[in-house]
Amino acid sequence: MEKKSTNIHPIFDQLLQRSDKETQLNQKSVVLWMTGLSGSGKSTIAKGLEKQLHQAGFMTQVLDGDNIRSGINSNLGFSNEDRQENIRRIAEVAKLFLDCGIITICSFVSPTRAIRQVAADIVGSDDFLEIFINTSLEECERRDVKGLYKKARAGEIKQFTGIDAPYEAPIKPALDVVTEGQTIEASVQLVYDFLLPIIKK
Repeated sequence: MEKKSTNIHPIFDQLLQRSDKETQLNQKSVVLWMTGLSGSGKSTIAKGLEKQLHQAGFMTQVLDGDNIRSGINSNLGFSNEDRQENIRRIAEVAKLFLDCGIITICSFVSPTRAIRQVAADIVGSDDFLEIFINTSLEECERRDVKGLYKKARAGEIKQFTGIDAPYEAPIKPALDVVTEGQTIEASVQLVYDFLLPIIKK
């Protein structure tokens, strides 16, 4: 393994601080980490939440699985090691936005508790809000918006979460959003109402 360079001298302490950015934006920054099976509604809720927060005057940034994997993490696959590196990089990016005073909405399957703990440790537990987009495998497979479950069942996709790779639901999420029997608008409102007291200055 390549040794870390000793010629690195961070200047974090010489820069404007998070509190300065939060004051300018008139909001408190936080990282929402939305986890759930593929097709559970994470991205749809993230988009709706972003829009509602924007309309209320809040500065936000959405980090979404497919977007990230088509850009900064385009070199990663879906092995256990690559999944962990995917989440590590995302968490580091989320922390940069957090430090800029921005409300950061992360939407990733992040299938295991251990991998989500990696993200929480990087972001900091006080600023990391785990939101469980709680949708059953049966419902996600029924929706199959991207056709991925069909491919996984046919053996065309290996190590697909929920089919031949495990998903570990959060034990004590900050918020549990049960989407079945509930409109997208209602799910978005649930997250918004939970978040608002936390981000208001």
